[in-house]
Amino acid sequence: MKADYHIHSEFSDDSFEAVEDQINKAISLKFNEICFCDHVDYGIKKDWSEGNIEYRDGDGISNDNNMKEPLANVDYPRYFEKLNLMKEEYKDKIIIKKGLEFGIQRHTIDKYERLFKEYENELDFVLLSVHQIDDKELWNQEFQKDKSQKEYHERYYQEIYETMNQYKNYCVLAHLDLISRYDLKEYPFENNKKIITEILKQAIQDDKGIEINTSSYHYKLKDTTPSMDILKLYHDLGGKIITIGSDAHSTKYLGDHYDDARKILKDIGFKYICTFDKMTPIFHNL
Repeated sequence: MKADYHIHSEFSDDSFEAVEDQINKAISLKFNEICFCDHVDYGIKKDWSEGNIEYRDGDGISNDNNMKEPLANVDYPRYFEKLNLMKEEYKDKIIIKKGLEFGIQRHTIDKYERLFKEYENELDFVLLSVHQIDDKELWNQEFQKDKSQKEYHERYYQEIYETMNQYKNYCVLAHLDLISRYDLKEYPFENNKKIITEILKQAIQDDKGIEINTSSYHYKLKDTTPSMDILKLYHDLGGKIITIGSDAHSTKYLGDHYDDARKILKDIGFKYICTFDKMTPIFHNL
């Protein structure tokens, strides 16, 4: 099984890549299965149905062209209609699964509960992410501003822990140490180990997983995402549900370093990778 379980498309605010182009790139790379996980970030983005959508400058990394990005979530009816059409059109070439990436904050949980209830029958997979806290984003340093490194690390992981204890309609924790991607200097794993251990124990207890996110390569990070320490800790605690995702916002990065990720997981001791169907993990031998 060769499956990229974190792909973005034109339905994400920070991607301009056509769904068909992502699919055809995956086929060219001989992937068996892919899962689209386009962005939902309540608190900072509107649903298209609300109207009066604002646009902002892009981060220049996610979409590679720095085009104006709509501060809007997935257009859900169009998204699921498109993916259902693609599933049928490409059924003899590749398996296409329907997912979303929920950028949850504690004060937005109710909105995600309603959203999941509305589209539960459509969804195969949900990533739980924390992209912003108190409606302040990580990527532009707005959240980190005026905080010590210790303060913003502690608050980030506490937000994940408290959110995952209140919200259970997800499959996998995405890029668990995302705060490190946007940190301006290194921060010792040992300083966060206690809270990360509690996060991983809770995920295991809830039959949830984590991903290895290969965007670490094109961001030129010194470590994997999440770090090798976190991957090893999850394994040592008994965690078994793990997906591999490129977090590709363009065809350029789809499937990026997939074989490297597989090797890393095998070397740590993982036996399986997972795909999902209707929110249920399916295990495949590594």
